[in-house]
Amino acid sequence: FWLKGRCHCPPEWSPRRGPSARSTAQQPVMAPAAMKSMKAGGKPMTKTALAQTIADGAEMKRKDVVAVLDSLHGVAASELKKAGKFTIPGVCMVKTRQKPATKAGKREVFGKVVMVKAKPAKTVVKAFCVAALKKEF
Repeated sequence: FWLKGRCHCPPEWSPRRGPSARSTAQQPVMAPAAMKSMKAGGKPMTKTALAQTIADGAEMKRKDVVAVLDSLHGVAASELKKAGKFTIPGVCMVKTRQKPATKAGKREVFGKVVMVKAKPAKTVVKAFCVAALKKEF
């Protein structure tokens, strides 16, 4: 029997016996699985399909809806530059954020020291889903 008076564990669990099948050092490291969308198989709607759906719902011509979608881009860009925030009611809010400049030097990344180049400050555009749309899911 494997007890031998010292430990109540089987010998393959013992740390004194060297690496075992239970140790994580011997196991191959697997990459994390990519996140999948909840509705598998469905393709995202194209601009033309979106324009056609809106045109059918609002009883407009598709050409007019495409013109409205194109003008939305220009309005959103100018409003973001001016105010830093733009909301499409019921859909999303788009904000700009200033990322500060980073200094060059050594950084510890995942336990290794890595040389990092200096990067200038930049403006980042982020989109946030509005609460009303989140509650639908």
